[in-house]
Amino acid sequence: MSTSFIRLHPSDDVVIARSQLMSGNAVEGVPVRGLIPPGHKIATRAIAVGEPVRRYNQIIGFAHQPIAPGEHVHTQNLNMGAEKGNFERDYAIGQDVTPEPARKQATFMGYKRADGRVATRNYIGVLSSVNCSATAARAIADHFSKRSNPAALANFTNVDGVVALTHGTGCGMDTEGLGMQLLERTLAGYATHANFWGVVVVGLGCESNQLGTWLSRSSLRVGDTLKVFNIQDTGGTRLTVEKGILLIEEMLPRANATQREPCSAEHITIGLQCGGSDGYSGISANPALGAAVDLLVQHGGTAILSETPEIYGAEHLLTRRAVKPEVAHKLIERIRWWENYTAINGGEMNNNPSPGNKAGGLTTILEKSLGAVAKGGTSNLQAVYEYAEPVTAKGFVYMDTPGYDPVSATGQVAGGANLICFTTGRGSAYGCAPSPSLKFSTNTALWKKQEEDMDLNCGEIVDGGVSIADMGQRIFEMILAAASGEPTKSERHGYGQNEFVPWQVGAVM
Repeated sequence: MSTSFIRLHPSDDVVIARSQLMSGNAVEGVPVRGLIPPGHKIATRAIAVGEPVRRYNQIIGFAHQPIAPGEHVHTQNLNMGAEKGNFERDYAIGQDVTPEPARKQATFMGYKRADGRVATRNYIGVLSSVNCSATAARAIADHFSKRSNPAALANFTNVDGVVALTHGTGCGMDTEGLGMQLLERTLAGYATHANFWGVVVVGLGCESNQLGTWLSRSSLRVGDTLKVFNIQDTGGTRLTVEKGILLIEEMLPRANATQREPCSAEHITIGLQCGGSDGYSGISANPALGAAVDLLVQHGGTAILSETPEIYGAEHLLTRRAVKPEVAHKLIERIRWWENYTAINGGEMNNNPSPGNKAGGLTTILEKSLGAVAKGGTSNLQAVYEYAEPVTAKGFVYMDTPGYDPVSATGQVAGGANLICFTTGRGSAYGCAPSPSLKFSTNTALWKKQEEDMDLNCGEIVDGGVSIADMGQRIFEMILAAASGEPTKSERHGYGQNEFVPWQVGAVM
């Protein structure tokens, strides 16, 4: 780790610059040709046109220009390959399944719910059924804002806040289509989320997403912790806001009576996210988070890996860990669905990496995906879920979501994630009510620049002196602390309400 570059595997064709390199420097005795930014790749051998290029001992693309030893390997000479299917990924289903680890015991201070679930936060939520009721929903929550009206919650110290989660859909859509199914499932997941003591849902009245239909399809019933009503039935916006405020005021004393108490770490479910990735993501923060995932699984907890477009090309590393063939086949089926979905919309799976990812050193979706799956550690893959489905399995699981972080995390929280862990190399700004979000920087330069937004600097792995295992232990301890009520950086900044973004598919009618 004391060198100016990082070699990840003896069979790799490239090494990664730890700092900026230029002509006059050398890597493994090979003179560097030109300027190589930090986190970017340098060829260690001559690579002919059409030859595969390996990183992590996995193919990340094919040379479309001759690449000389010491040359910068990036978009100017590396792509997916004209064939895009000229190499087969060996799914080897179940080949890497390992015996379940010995159970460990750890606790955190959580809120026990009547149904046996455990919460990491104690919010009251205001949901909108449709964009048309979003303004009223926000006005209800704003009455209880700790910033603009601190007196409203002054006597309810065990309540973390009242948050409005609104969205831009709910109408102009097929009432029986996939888009409506996803929205209904997402809203149901939030309406029953453990981190909400109670929820008020506000509709307009004439929208496609009818509250009565949603309740029936979601097997939900109105009660002390779930209230629903429409603007058109209530008599307009002012009366709607007044009614919502009154309902929440009735909930607050009972919500406040809830106390934190010691709970097993088996009740922690984390959603794994990476956004604004760079060339260090797969070296530092992602594998460190993976090490923390393995620790959480050993303690009986659950971790949800997602972002299907950003595991594309690396899914074979997950199918090998599937505990049953049907688990692997469901993941492969979701990959095929995405290939078709992007094709019929005039796109392709290699629309990633983003401009920011490329600036950070990532060249193809294959390379990005290989680093992204490292967040999932090495534990067996227990189950695969569709977007916003309730996650019932324990251990390491997968949920099919888009790669866009707010949409992806919204699905994970709807599935039951009561905490989010988010790695970033470029400096994503993100939070996720009602589940706290921890953010981990992949490099020290980002940490120094944006420390107020980052909860931990995993760049110490790249700098040398800290192992992935040690950083994973730190992350695990931070997970326990955050689950126990320690505010995260994003919570201190007030992130969370605007990041509720249900996945919208299908035609807008």
